[in-house]
Amino acid sequence: MSDLTLVIGNKAYSSWSLRPWLALKQAGVPFTEVVIPLYRPGSKERILEQSPTGKVPLLKHGERTVWDSLAICEYLAETFPDAALWPADAHARAVARSVSAEMHSGFVGLRTAMPMDLKGVYPDLGRTPQCAADIARLTALWADARARFGAEGPFLFGRFSIADAMFAPVVTRLRAYAVELDPVSQAYSDAVLDLPAMRDWYAAARDEEWVITQDALRR
Repeated sequence: MSDLTLVIGNKAYSSWSLRPWLALKQAGVPFTEVVIPLYRPGSKERILEQSPTGKVPLLKHGERTVWDSLAICEYLAETFPDAALWPADAHARAVARSVSAEMHSGFVGLRTAMPMDLKGVYPDLGRTPQCAADIARLTALWADARARFGAEGPFLFGRFSIADAMFAPVVTRLRAYAVELDPVSQAYSDAVLDLPAMRDWYAAARDEEWVITQDALRR
């Protein structure tokens, strides 16, 4: 039995939960998964039993508790250095941390207009000016990272890193809302979606019995 437990929300909707889950899977670190469905009677109370913030995700490692998706990913990088979850090169690592932090705190227009939803395809939703501006910034950021640091593989910094885990939920959004992408962004998105762990996440999301409507996601 693993001494790591990751508490997450519905795989179909919880973008924050996907990030550390994907980092753990890519690192090859065994863990126990606890799923608490969101936006249901008793959800808040069940999460509070696990998390002091009342939010997911939450990582338990023995007696240690770590919350917030980026903080969990940083903890994993420090605890399992052989997994190389950050780029080895100092310059690339600094940029990877910068873009991860930007994703963590920004892109509000995109998050609001295109909430993560793996249950359907919504080509007519989410086309707001704020969302369009965020997508323009996003694709420029991806193109820059790929051009400067992506020579060793298909991900932003070549090999998979925490930066890719941070952007994975956005990749699902662009797919769900049928956003047309430039060739570089499309190739990067395809590489993320083709990860075996991402395919497993999608399969589990499709099998979930809980359904949250687009109206509820946008409240």
